[in-house]
Amino acid sequence: MSTDVPFVDFGRGWVVLTGASSGIGRAIAVELARRFARVVLVGRNEANLQATAALMPEGASRIVVQDLRQVDVLMPLVREHVEQHGRICGLCYCSGVVETRPLGSFQASGFHEMVEVNVAAALELSKAVCRRDVMTPEGGALLFITSIYGNVGMPGQMAYSATKGALQSAARSMAIELARRRIRVNTLSPGLVRTPMTEAAFAVLSKEQVKHLEDAHPLGTGKPEDVARAAAFLLAPQSGWITGIDLVIDGGYTAQ
Repeated sequence: MSTDVPFVDFGRGWVVLTGASSGIGRAIAVELARRFARVVLVGRNEANLQATAALMPEGASRIVVQDLRQVDVLMPLVREHVEQHGRICGLCYCSGVVETRPLGSFQASGFHEMVEVNVAAALELSKAVCRRDVMTPEGGALLFITSIYGNVGMPGQMAYSATKGALQSAARSMAIELARRRIRVNTLSPGLVRTPMTEAAFAVLSKEQVKHLEDAHPLGTGKPEDVARAAAFLLAPQSGWITGIDLVIDGGYTAQ
């Protein structure tokens, strides 16, 4: 196991990771395991979660198959984990739903689904993880994977941008509220990272539109591993004086 960045070391602490089935979530799971974290892999597809676990060392993960829209079961699931495996030192919320629609075809039903998954479930799970009998006594960290579309405008992403901006704002308030308990709260906003979710979003765009998005990133498009390394840094106990920030990782997109 590589230890090329010994500064980031979780000391076998447990981190709950949603959206661990593929893409950025899978890359974060692997990176956390490299940094000596144990990871609760949460997602809806058991086969994909098993594939993520297979990339990690033995004993570094456990799988929880769960639809996060069923918020009533989140608290019992977290408590069950603590009873059987020990307390939690971090939460990385990487789940998300995206639907590309211009204003003229906006549908409230699709927006409500995005709010459920992108915002409401994130806050419900945060509430469960931050209980005094769940989080480690010395504190911990919450990290929400958002998007640069929570910071800048993009045609067709009105509803998605609204959910990501809402989560960024909520995280700043939580950072202040939870600071007295040494629980840090940050967000990480990637630019264009090629994952199955972004490929599905691009399916409704023309080749010219996709190329325009790619060319808008001076360093080119990102890889899930680019986000994963930054996520591990923000979640790590060694980053104990960082809270309330939004770290943008976008290959220079928003610098222009």
